Amino acid sequence: MNLITNFISDYGLLAMFLIIMLEYACFPVSSEIVLPFSGAFASANQINYFVLLPLSIIAGLIGTGFCFCVGWYGGGAILQAIIKKYPKAKKGLDAANEKFNRHGAAAVCIGRVIPLIRTYIALIAGASKLNPVTYFAASALGISVWNTMLIGLGYALHENYRTVGIYYERYKHNLIPVALICLAALLFNFIYKRSKSRSKKATRV
Repeated sequence: MNLITNFISDYGLLAMFLIIMLEYACFPVSSEIVLPFSGAFASANQINYFVLLPLSIIAGLIGTGFCFCVGWYGGGAILQAIIKKYPKAKKGLDAANEKFNRHGAAAVCIGRVIPLIRTYIALIAGASKLNPVTYFAASALGISVWNTMLIGLGYALHENYRTVGIYYERYKHNLIPVALICLAALLFNFIYKRSKSRSKKATRV
């Protein structure tokens, strides 16, 4: 992990973009460390939070888009190959598959803040041939919540960013419901504004 943090320290925003993209592309990089450290580094080096956050979301969408395409074109064969090579991945894949089958597109959004599921949901969604527009819209919302939370923690607590990772591991089962409530609030707000906009258009007609 020191290699990654040193890379970020040496190359700044470019390194953060690349590493966040790789994490969302299912490379073995922990977002619980990378995102808070990115926020801490940005804070210590006077990089505006509202510059880093959108860059991290774009990086996440590119990375998860890669996994979605792999799932789309490789389907079940690739998932089976992953399980064969990494048996421990079966638990995460099964959880992501079960969540996706139960909740569909909403699972993509919600899955972004649930450990294990967030890693593999892109492959499951691709293999299930979920509409790409729906997939990327749901992913953008989920990624935004997740990145906002972890980068924000690192940015606010830059001198003690390692503590963020420790407390996340200790209290992640409490943080997840909070993140889901935030996500639900954002969805409600989006739907409310959209319906209000449609009502105004209908009234004008």
